[in-house]
Amino acid sequence: MPIAHLDMDSFFVEVELLKAPELKGKAVIVGGDAVRGIVTTCSYEARKFGVHSAMAMKQAIRLCPHAIILPGHYSEYVKASAEVTEIIASKAPLFEKASIDEFYIDLSGMDKYFDPLKWMIELREFISAKTGLPLSFGIGNNKMVAKMATNEAKPKGFLQVTPGSEKEFLAPLEVGKIPGVGPQLEHILKYHGFNYIRDIQNVPSEKLEKIFGKSGVDLRNRANASDTSIVNPNREQKSVSKENTFESDIADIPFLMGEIVRMSEQIAYELRKNETSTGCITIKIKYSNFEVATRQVSIPHTSAEDEIIPVAKALFLQLYKSRHTVRLLGVRASNLFKGSIQTNLFQNTSDKSNLYKAIDEVKNRFGGDAVFRASGK
Repeated sequence: MPIAHLDMDSFFVEVELLKAPELKGKAVIVGGDAVRGIVTTCSYEARKFGVHSAMAMKQAIRLCPHAIILPGHYSEYVKASAEVTEIIASKAPLFEKASIDEFYIDLSGMDKYFDPLKWMIELREFISAKTGLPLSFGIGNNKMVAKMATNEAKPKGFLQVTPGSEKEFLAPLEVGKIPGVGPQLEHILKYHGFNYIRDIQNVPSEKLEKIFGKSGVDLRNRANASDTSIVNPNREQKSVSKENTFESDIADIPFLMGEIVRMSEQIAYELRKNETSTGCITIKIKYSNFEVATRQVSIPHTSAEDEIIPVAKALFLQLYKSRHTVRLLGVRASNLFKGSIQTNLFQNTSDKSNLYKAIDEVKNRFGGDAVFRASGK
């Protein structure tokens, strides 16, 4: 069962480079502010210096002091991702959007009529020509192998792992390249002498289970290219969230309320773009002492910020500890529902729907920050 994994290389960076092509070939980092921000992504030129996503911006700048820092524009990333998704949907018989910048395509049955590798090369070239975005892809007999093949093909490459050669392909790779193996588990594996995937492949399950518990058996299965997950075209986003780590600790309530309004607007806009609604709002606060507090509440499903904002504000006031300074503030919408929601029969929503339609048209054309509430700035 051939499956392809398609990944947009350094997606956020490349979308930014479409607006500033003069930065191509330079070390570019997309993320938050230089004091407390986090790296969202970076160009391959920056990665050569050890910069990677989720790294503290301060550390990234120390590693690559000549890098160009860009703030990022999420609404533009959503728009670019939707364009790529639309192209894939028009050509692929069955696909799954795994994240904003990666896709799985089920090629089963196509090999009777087309060469899957040639078809994927043509698809990649078509997407790049239409969008200007570079992509890499991998083909394997399951999703895990296809994804790992893509990772080995980057940047701007492709790799097909032929049936029967999966173990041979995986064997020389370091254990940290197995999906689901993070830095901590990688360290433990290497401590026990498992440096490469081949070191795990033929170890008895009982030995791995003794060291790692039940996850040891799963680890051995993955090392031997065993993956039964299917391409799921109905995979749904579980939540939409926005967070802001402040340059300095904040105790200004009006300012924090304004941030809640701004993030709630962004979430509502994203919900409407994805034709979803939320039934649960969560507020997250990280104080200057790194204490983290969250509170959530269920609400009638909605994608309107005038219904989300009051809930988010009320949650903040219930949760916030007076006179404490805030390091990070976040809003999350979960319990998402795909499709239309039956509204209150006694509530006239036509005017509101038309208003949001007009607002979204402006945002789609000029960017997600083109229209905002005065209290959100």
